[in-house]
Amino acid sequence: MLNVSQPVQLKAVPSDLKGKDFLTLADFTQNDIFFLLNQALEMKKLQKKGIPHPYLRGKVLGMIFEKPSTRTRVSFEVGMMQLGGQAIFLSSNDIQLGRGETIGDTAKVLSRYVDGIMIRTFAHDSIEQFAEHAEVPVINGLTDLHHPTQVLADLLTVYEHKGTLSGLKMCYIGDGNNNMCHSLLEGAASVGMDISVASPAGYEPNLQIFENAKRIGQSTGSQVAYTSSPEKAIEQTDIIVTDVWTSMGQEAETEERLQVFAPYQVNKELCSYAKDDFLFLHCLPAHRGEEVTPEIIDGSHSVVFDEAENRMHAQKAILKHLMEG
Repeated sequence: MLNVSQPVQLKAVPSDLKGKDFLTLADFTQNDIFFLLNQALEMKKLQKKGIPHPYLRGKVLGMIFEKPSTRTRVSFEVGMMQLGGQAIFLSSNDIQLGRGETIGDTAKVLSRYVDGIMIRTFAHDSIEQFAEHAEVPVINGLTDLHHPTQVLADLLTVYEHKGTLSGLKMCYIGDGNNNMCHSLLEGAASVGMDISVASPAGYEPNLQIFENAKRIGQSTGSQVAYTSSPEKAIEQTDIIVTDVWTSMGQEAETEERLQVFAPYQVNKELCSYAKDDFLFLHCLPAHRGEEVTPEIIDGSHSVVFDEAENRMHAQKAILKHLMEG
C-alpha cells in the first residue's frame, strides 16, 4: 500500500461540484472523479496525522435509511464529525415518509432544515424524485440500482495499492444485475480501467447501464465486456470484485441463488487465472463459503478492510465539495 502521508496526485483540475447531487458515477466526468479521489487522499492524510479539517463547520447532513447499514451510517456520521459538522439519522419510521407523505414534500421540508441529504433506499427512482424536489445536495448511499459512494472508495483503494487506475483490468464475478456491478461498470469505465463482468444467464447487468458504460469507455480507452464464464472474465485481471449472491429484498430467492451462483464462487482455483498480484475487493458484509472462500477474503490479496475504511475518506470528499460554502 502506498504511504498515505505522501502527496499522491491523479491528474485533475479543481471541479466545482457545489450544490450538485451524487446519484450515479455516470453523472461525473473523469476529471471530477480524479479530483474527488485526490481530495479523499488529502483528507485521509490529515486524519492520519491528527490535523483538524473542519471544512463543514456548522453544516448538518440528514441521513435517511430505508435499508439497514453498518458502514454507510458510521462512515457518513463520523466523516461529518471530522469535517466539523453533524449528521442526523432518520429511519423511515422516524419521518412522515413511513406514514404516506410524498417524497417531494419530505424533500422540500428537509431542505429547509439541513445542508445535505444522504439516502439509502430500495428503488432508484425514489432518490431521483427526492433530488428533483430537494433544494440541497442529495447523495446516494445505496439503491437497488447503484452504489456510487462504495465504488468511489473502491477506486481509492485500488489507487492506493496499485499507484494507478487507467490500464488496469477489473473483473466482477457474481450477480450482474446488482448495484455494485452497475456502479463498478460506470466507475471503471470513467477512469480508463478495463472491466469484465461474469454472471449466469438471466443475471446480466442492466442493459442500459452496461451500454452507457461502454460509451463512457470509448472516450477513456476502457474495455467493457460481459461473459458467462468466470474463468474468462478473471483471466489476467488485476482486481477481483464480488458481492453477496442474495441482496436485501431477495431473501425469498436464497436457495435458488445458492445453486445458480455456485460456479461463480471466488476461490483459490478461480483466482489462479488472475495476475499473481491481484487485489480482492468486497463491499461487505460477506458470506464466507458462499460468494468467496475464507482463504481469499482473509488472505494476502484481500484489501476489504482498507476498502471499508476508505468509505469514510471518499465520502468526506463528496460531502466537502457538495456542501461547502
